[in-house]
Amino acid sequence: MLDVINPTTGKVARQFPLANQKIIEKKLAKAAQAYPEWRALSFAERGEYLRKVANTLREQSKKHSALMTEEMGKPVVEALGEVEKSAGGCEHYADKAEDYLAPQEIPSDAKKSWVQFQPLGTVLGILPWNSPYWLATRVFAPALMAGNTVILKHDSHVPGCAEAIEQAFIDAGVPSGVLQVVITDHSHAEAMIRDPRISAVSFTGSTRGGSQVAAIAASEIKPAVLELGGSDPAIVLAGADLDKAVDVLATSRFICAGQSCIAAKRLLIEESVYPEFVEKMTQRLAALRVGDPTQADTEIGPIARDGLRQELHKQVEDSVKRGAKCIMGGKIPEGPGSFYPVTLLTDVPLDAAAFTEETFGPIAALRAVKDVDEAFSIANATVYGLGASIWTETNKGAKLAARFEAGQVAVNGIVKSDPRLPSGGIKRSGYGKELGPHGIREFVNSQQIWQGE
Repeated sequence: MLDVINPTTGKVARQFPLANQKIIEKKLAKAAQAYPEWRALSFAERGEYLRKVANTLREQSKKHSALMTEEMGKPVVEALGEVEKSAGGCEHYADKAEDYLAPQEIPSDAKKSWVQFQPLGTVLGILPWNSPYWLATRVFAPALMAGNTVILKHDSHVPGCAEAIEQAFIDAGVPSGVLQVVITDHSHAEAMIRDPRISAVSFTGSTRGGSQVAAIAASEIKPAVLELGGSDPAIVLAGADLDKAVDVLATSRFICAGQSCIAAKRLLIEESVYPEFVEKMTQRLAALRVGDPTQADTEIGPIARDGLRQELHKQVEDSVKRGAKCIMGGKIPEGPGSFYPVTLLTDVPLDAAAFTEETFGPIAALRAVKDVDEAFSIANATVYGLGASIWTETNKGAKLAARFEAGQVAVNGIVKSDPRLPSGGIKRSGYGKELGPHGIREFVNSQQIWQGE
């Protein structure tokens, strides 16, 4: 049995049985059996099912949000927002999938030639714990609307969330076997990827885990989409709206208690406005409310697990040892739960852990830069390439955006995932895209048709 620990209390919230090979076999067989009929449905028919799922998620939003809060500590207001975003993702692909996958006529030496998009089979989604509903939606909404069936292997720390997602599909009347979840440990993941009934893999998680998944999928000649770690830079130049930049970057960095892949993790501030920015950021962070995530006024809940908190604290200690100044926070509090205080590090050296590693927690790391060239030199000096942002005059920012080595860039705004736009990284942040028209085409066969006389 798996003990699920509530990170707010440190106590066991529930026990959950892990799936064995016999259960996994049944789910694989069921997905394969459901595929032909699901594929044969029209886009309109599949879309109607996804809209019913969206309605079910909204109707039961308090149940779903409470599970996130209990299992991984997400503040209830954020959790409710995630459920709504997931429902919206279902509706987006219900509305747009047919357009995204419309056949494309391409002139050639044929009388007529075109590309049409066909489903692959069953897609396996391997997911983390930090956004258990939205990250699942990013896999199942496009994959299902393309005509595939889906099996989700959630992180074993959020089994209640995983089970509730499957139940939402059952409650919505989606045919059996179209969407299933498996709660198991990593020992079964490789066998699932290698199983011939799995046609493609989508993985969200650590760079190390992604490397292992990529190697296994490649050895089986199966496509994979990887959304991995990040150490996203945010550049703030003189002339930017500092009040707006501080407010948005604080939100970006501390959402989900800082446990977000696309959070702004390295803040690079032009030296002429650095003192003012630090002062404003200090005031903004001091106002954040840390506490019980079940309360509506809580903005920062606990870290998902104590082991993650300990690792985060080591990164803070390393950064201070190397010369960073700890303006606030930086100490593990007494009491139950895996809380970590809002922490602000300034003058962070380039070799400090806060700049060289991905920090997954409520830590803002700031450094002054002399000009835009130094800012981009530091911004791109990382093995990661997920997201980035720049704060400056709008036209200038749009021109400078291409200098980032990152999969997505926000100009005077927050880096976020949007069902209308492709999301994904480069370098050790992964490959392939999720969401938008690009994301749904990761799960299809782009079939070329040549027609003669």
